[in-house]
Amino acid sequence: MTLGDKSSIRILHVVGGMNRGGIETWLMHILRHIDRDRFQMDFLVHTNQPCAYDQEIRTLGSQIIPCPLNRLQPWNYAANFRRILQVYGPYDIIHSHVHHFSGYILRLAQSSGIPIRIAHSHNNTSWVEAKAKWHRRLYLDLMKAWIARYATLGFGCSRQAIADLFDFTGNTHLHRQILYYGIDLTSFQAPVDAVAVRSELGIPKDAFVIGHVGRFDPQKNHVFLLDIAAEVAKREPKMRLLLVGVGSLRSDIEKKIAQLGLSDRVIFAGSRPDVPRLMRGAMDVFVLPSLYEGLGLVLVEAQAAGLSCIFSDVIPEEADVVKPLVKRISLSESASTWAEAVLTAPNNASTLTRIDALNIVEKSAFNIEIGVKKLVKAYES
Repeated sequence: MTLGDKSSIRILHVVGGMNRGGIETWLMHILRHIDRDRFQMDFLVHTNQPCAYDQEIRTLGSQIIPCPLNRLQPWNYAANFRRILQVYGPYDIIHSHVHHFSGYILRLAQSSGIPIRIAHSHNNTSWVEAKAKWHRRLYLDLMKAWIARYATLGFGCSRQAIADLFDFTGNTHLHRQILYYGIDLTSFQAPVDAVAVRSELGIPKDAFVIGHVGRFDPQKNHVFLLDIAAEVAKREPKMRLLLVGVGSLRSDIEKKIAQLGLSDRVIFAGSRPDVPRLMRGAMDVFVLPSLYEGLGLVLVEAQAAGLSCIFSDVIPEEADVVKPLVKRISLSESASTWAEAVLTAPNNASTLTRIDALNIVEKSAFNIEIGVKKLVKAYES
């Protein structure tokens, strides 16, 4: 459906909350780089709590619209959702980023007359959903059926992400396409004082630093990451593990760290706006043993920073942008095997400079400029 030559196209993004995470950071890159006179982007969020990006979103002329979600009372959500559309609308496009729940969102949007309805798959949860109980299966099948019926376009951040959300019996009419996350590479070009960065974090300048960026959530597999770090520490006394992120499992992770005797080796950096600076100034190698990922945007960022990357082989292959820097390992391999790869990875990639790595990412589909152009084309078609 074509929107024509209106002076402004109004888009409502639906997301859990605009905290620092892969989806949210990508949306911020889009908001900063898109023509905001041509495209008005607002954000409907499923929380009343303030989030990290809220203030910048408002500064850039967009709105944060709370619509709290209680999955046990979907009728209340529906009434609130329709009220929001009446108060803040009309919108030309609704772009939903809440995975399976997008089925319900787009059904409400269709009944409210929004002409373009986009379901965006940012994850591959098939590994988890395969173990779901019967009532969860019913919910998933219903949501996928509604996506197939009510979406006018499907985006996925990888082939696996597309298959996870849109492969449904009878889903033949929906046009699906890969839209790779674009990252703003400006932060990867600025000079970085590595000694100063490490000093800020309390890391010795001669330490061997394993980096990880991700929320403290079962998906990210921190328990195994700590086992790997413990094995590295046996062979490299100067090992440090830098954890960037926040989440509900932090206390459990702290207990495991104490049990492993790593309390003086692990640095919690929290939620940070300067991840590229930490990657370039503090980390020697990046490790991501996730149980599953839609893409793993942070891996692309790590490669743009010129870091050797060791990660689980379940992560989509599209994340392999700078081939000499990446090594995939099965999660069935031991922590000792992973540790050996971590210790040898920087030497194996030594022939590639950081400038070389950045240039490769800049020319790839993960450059934000390319991503914005593709998204704009979809919005205007």
